Amino acid sequence: MKYRVYFYYDPVYQGYVADALDLPGCVSQGKTLEEAKQNIKDAINAYIEVEYEKSAEDRSYHLPEESFIGEIAVG
Repeated sequence: MKYRVYFYYDPVYQGYVADALDLPGCVSQGKTLEEAKQNIKDAINAYIEVEYEKSAEDRSYHLPEESFIGEIAVG
């Protein structure tokens, strides 16, 4: 599956923050963009593993589906 990830540079941390937008609370960081990319992959895999365990216990729980970003013209 693919997940949308928002990367941004944090001048206080002096590195990059990665936020998996479809997975609430799934955030990581790295001193370089490449490190942040690898760390968020690891975080996503760990997040999914925990969520699958939750879904096995509670059949009404579902992981978020793959999403996308679109554009809308207004006015």
